[in-house]
Amino acid sequence: MDCVSDLQGASAVSQPTTELPVDGTLDLHTFLPREVKDLVPEYLAECRRRGIFEVRIIHGKGIGALRRQVHAIVGRLPEVDSFRLADESAGGWGATLVTLRPPERR
Repeated sequence: MDCVSDLQGASAVSQPTTELPVDGTLDLHTFLPREVKDLVPEYLAECRRRGIFEVRIIHGKGIGALRRQVHAIVGRLPEVDSFRLADESAGGWGATLVTLRPPERR
């Protein structure tokens, strides 16, 4: 499984950071809400660089605050072609599926 050391997160300040696998699934349960605004765009950019164009972001069901935050973030990114809530087999409304545009060839 590929990991990237510059995409790191910890669930508390006192815990050390760990490498985040870049495999097309980002589980936000291990991150603080304030980390999400930087983490999601960085993760999606790294997926795109690695040729991963279908990404699942797991935000959980809860009251929907994190889901709304994720949707607001991905809705502003020009490299996002589309996004939608996952079907039941991929997490239902606890996950969002993001389709990324391939990078332009130069």
